Amino acid sequence: MRVLVVEDSGELARLIANGLADAGFPADLMGTVADARQAMASTRYAAIVLDLGLPDADGLTLLREVRQRHDPIPVLVLTARAGVRDRVQGLRSGADDYLVKPFAFEELVARLEALMRRPAGMLATSLSLANLSFDTASRQVFVDGAPRLLPARELAVLEILMRRKGHVVPKSMVEDQLFGLSGELSSNAVEVYVHRLRKSLVDFEARVRIHTIRGVGYMIGEDKPPC
Repeated sequence: MRVLVVEDSGELARLIANGLADAGFPADLMGTVADARQAMASTRYAAIVLDLGLPDADGLTLLREVRQRHDPIPVLVLTARAGVRDRVQGLRSGADDYLVKPFAFEELVARLEALMRRPAGMLATSLSLANLSFDTASRQVFVDGAPRLLPARELAVLEILMRRKGHVVPKSMVEDQLFGLSGELSSNAVEVYVHRLRKSLVDFEARVRIHTIRGVGYMIGEDKPPC
């Protein structure tokens, strides 16, 4: 699931984004409150990693705006402000967690995972459909209990569809989750990844089927044999 990183240090932001991507969480990077607002207006994120010392406004300003519109998105504040008063202010402003720089990257990932496992979060660690299961923590897929390998993009498509199994997922949502604001998207990229995923699922003998809803998007469901 895609994460928004709001951090004005370009080098640190890139390190965080690369590390999150390796952990299975592609990220969009924004260096100001204004840019973060625009990103949130166009993309639905699974979580926000938020610095406080931003060049155009305090990060707490953005945090309070998010909570004032009753948005339950998990927000992890990542900042150099280490005082007790700072931590209390951040949590009372609506942060779900507060991590002080310098930090261990493994801890950042673990805290994000914990936030997104909460009821208001978007991350369940185990997804299943028919004889197919997906452990989102380890990024492993199993068919009839046997591990199967999928490339990262196909894994991402599978996760998006399985989190909404039985429901139509708009193509635009798949695009947002896969590519966000990175500008890496070609005109038929989603179709290519869905086609590859379909072929792999057939090869794996997974009893699931990805339906194309023409002009709308995709839906995954159990592939039931005809009566």
